[in-house]
Amino acid sequence: MPTNISAAAARRIAIAAQGLATPRPTGRIDKRHLRKVLDNVGLIQIDSVNVLVRSQELPLFSRLGNHPRSLIAEATANGELFEYWGHEAAHIPTTHHHLFRWRMEQAKRGEMWGSLAELHQKNPAFVADVLRRVKKDGPLVSGDLRARVGPKGSWWDWDAGKQALEFLFWRGEITARRRDSDFARMYDTIERALPREVLKQKTPTEDASRKELLLMAAHSMGVATFRDMADYYRQKPKDCLHLLPGLLKSGAIQEVRVEGWKDRAFLHCDARVPRSVSARALLSPFDSIVWCRPRVERVFNFRYRIEIYTPAPQRVYGYYVLPFLLGDSLVARVDLKADRHAGKLLVHGAFGEDGIDGLRVAKELFAELTLMAKWLELDAVVIGSRGNLSRQLRQVSRRR
Repeated sequence: MPTNISAAAARRIAIAAQGLATPRPTGRIDKRHLRKVLDNVGLIQIDSVNVLVRSQELPLFSRLGNHPRSLIAEATANGELFEYWGHEAAHIPTTHHHLFRWRMEQAKRGEMWGSLAELHQKNPAFVADVLRRVKKDGPLVSGDLRARVGPKGSWWDWDAGKQALEFLFWRGEITARRRDSDFARMYDTIERALPREVLKQKTPTEDASRKELLLMAAHSMGVATFRDMADYYRQKPKDCLHLLPGLLKSGAIQEVRVEGWKDRAFLHCDARVPRSVSARALLSPFDSIVWCRPRVERVFNFRYRIEIYTPAPQRVYGYYVLPFLLGDSLVARVDLKADRHAGKLLVHGAFGEDGIDGLRVAKELFAELTLMAKWLELDAVVIGSRGNLSRQLRQVSRRR
């Protein structure tokens, strides 16, 4: 008989599993803290939008507060992180490289974006030449190849050189890190970029890798449906459902019944069930605790959609909107922008959820915004007028 878990307990479990229930460090923050964050979340999704800050930096701020913004770049340069398709493009610990080789093998069998596979089928010699160029001259960016023919189209319109690099990247024949100046991928050989001991790790079977990724997902979520577990590392449920009985039999997870959830739920064997949670964090739109929108609604009763790609007149909340976690609930959301030239953190809109204590939330939110401004080396927080929480947020700001 499945164990019963209340909806409130499920929220606390999910928050604790993501490392958001632990007090932020107060002393010097270094790579050990980054490793701890990755122990909890598993991987950090990458996104290029820079209206506030690169999205992959925000999960560290949410969990560590004011910290050196060089941590991820240094870990990548030192061979502790590599970029690959985890949950979309992501920073992943290199110790997990072997768990993604089955996906690389899929790519080698042609199971990837059609245009990439088509390029190799039509012109394998060109792809081989690109690989030789990376080995000889890397690291390099796609612009170094200058293979475009004709005028540049939309930003999705990759030229043949970029396609060849992405083809090789997906297959695991090369890897990449981000260039500081413009965030472009810098492609290099895995032999130069990854530690030798990582490359020597034995390659598990596809089933063994998938099973371990499911288990890691369960650890990072605490309590989850099977679809949640599969989605965390972008697996299709139908491709790994046969592994569920083995996970249950091993005791790594157990079936539970969560109040209000329609689907079967599973609790990781190491999941903590805090009696209370005093979390406070602004969350990236691509933070692993909110990236699965159906799960956010199920766990937090919070409907969240990113509106970056929505035409401005149709946006409900704004362009770059961050949920605000307070205690064990998502209580508000704010539309933020960093005006680096003026040295200001702009709060275009602040929107509170129904039933909140608006003044309390505004006080806690302003404290978090002030901490973010300090982290980003901005001089002031400027509150706009949009949203039902903006008036109280401005009141709080005037008292500081």
